[in-house]
Amino acid sequence: MDVAMPEILVTLPDLVPRLVRIGVILTLAGIALLLVQRGIPHLREAIAARQDDPEDGRRVRTLSRAIRYVLTVVVSLVAGMLVLSEIGISLAPILGAAGVVGLAVGFGAQSLVRDYFRGLFLLLENQVRIGDVVEAAGKAGVVEELTLHYLRLRDYGGVVHFIPNGEITVISNMSLNHAYAVIDAGVGYGEDVDRVFQVMVQVGKALRSDPDFAGRILDDLEIAGVEQWADSAIVIRCRFKVRPLEQWTVRRETLKRFKVAFDAAGIEIPFPHRKLILPPGIPPLAPSDHD
Repeated sequence: MDVAMPEILVTLPDLVPRLVRIGVILTLAGIALLLVQRGIPHLREAIAARQDDPEDGRRVRTLSRAIRYVLTVVVSLVAGMLVLSEIGISLAPILGAAGVVGLAVGFGAQSLVRDYFRGLFLLLENQVRIGDVVEAAGKAGVVEELTLHYLRLRDYGGVVHFIPNGEITVISNMSLNHAYAVIDAGVGYGEDVDRVFQVMVQVGKALRSDPDFAGRILDDLEIAGVEQWADSAIVIRCRFKVRPLEQWTVRRETLKRFKVAFDAAGIEIPFPHRKLILPPGIPPLAPSDHD
């Protein structure tokens, strides 16, 4: 069975002009790729710097990466097709064969198509931006890269996770618009809860007036109240409304200041212990030499 091959019709008089045109095509393609690789990052930073909201700046950076990838693929494909045309290779049989092969590959690449569609909506709907802290597909970390194919996260331990976009069914963004630093403070059962509230409010005011934290905290300390009767403590829950990615820093500082304030006010911070009640008539246990 004979297989029809694309005809390459190049005569000697046409060789030099064709080579010149191919050189021009490759040169223009190289310039276009250079502009895409170098120009888009500069344009991205210029546009991001003009945004009043840091959230918009992160979205610009995220979208620019996807746009650069798409433009690189388009320029490369167009340049390749033009070069083949100049050589004299008919593109019609190639495109027809590519269509049949693409149909066959499409059945086996459904997951890849799903990745691209999911990645497109992640970008268009502004669900994730570079620099966000998110949890997706059971992994949590800082978003280092978002393409149409995958999401790259780096967790607190430095481990990098590559998650195909098609595997993301639910994504939890911890740095969109604002966040809350939620703090649970445990005090002894013998403490006056109202007095504990007063001390916590004072700590919250002092923290918000601190120049190092004033720009991170967006609102006064909100005390939800008694959250739980634990085994050895009354757990009181409160929270600060903070800027994105500041919840962990504010929470740690608040816990530190609660400890200092509770110690100064004589408020007990309990630790797990047991009370032993003996029946009448049984003498108390003598202390051991090892106690």
